[in-house]
Amino acid sequence: MSIDPADPAHGVALTDCVLARIRRDPDASVLPYADVPWVVGRPAPLPPEVLADTTFPSGRPLPPSLRAWLAFDSGLLRRYGWFDASGTLTPRPLHRIVADEMGAWWEAEFRPFAGRFGECFLLPGGSDSRRVLAVGEPDSTGEYPVLALDFDDLPFVGLMYPGFDVYLAHTAGLLDREFTGYSVLADDPVYGRRMREHARIRFAGRLCEQFPFAHS
Repeated sequence: MSIDPADPAHGVALTDCVLARIRRDPDASVLPYADVPWVVGRPAPLPPEVLADTTFPSGRPLPPSLRAWLAFDSGLLRRYGWFDASGTLTPRPLHRIVADEMGAWWEAEFRPFAGRFGECFLLPGGSDSRRVLAVGEPDSTGEYPVLALDFDDLPFVGLMYPGFDVYLAHTAGLLDREFTGYSVLADDPVYGRRMREHARIRFAGRLCEQFPFAHS
């Protein structure tokens, strides 16, 4: 059974709820521990004619939630390196993000993930960890997963959110869930199904991999 695109817990409908909150206080910080405003100055939406033609460099379409977000503002994602000076989307493979964020000595360990996570984008979030949108095969709502990268103990990469929509909702304080672990949404009655879809596609049915990586 497919998920209703009008369901307020998913996709554009959920993103619209986030946007309603952010419009009330665009200067609020995305992160509770650092000053990262949702919007700096005025929102900078992608022009409709540009957004209509925008895809990822791989040719994959933007997920519905990201398309709705960029119709409101592109500034936050520009600050996190999503676009070059010409306005073209600039993904990085996962190992390159790891090297840029956590140190070049980790690049070789993450390079074998390139086949699964070759088109990624950094998102706000984490201190010893990072959040990464990983483009690839979408779930049944057309969304791509958001991964957690953690280096506090043994390096870890795993599913955290089933899509940019749920990432936004949690970050904006609209998702009433207790995160006792990165992949806790896999057991959630609302989001578990989508998490398991991504688990099958990206992690051979698992939710994560931890160092030393098997790359199976």
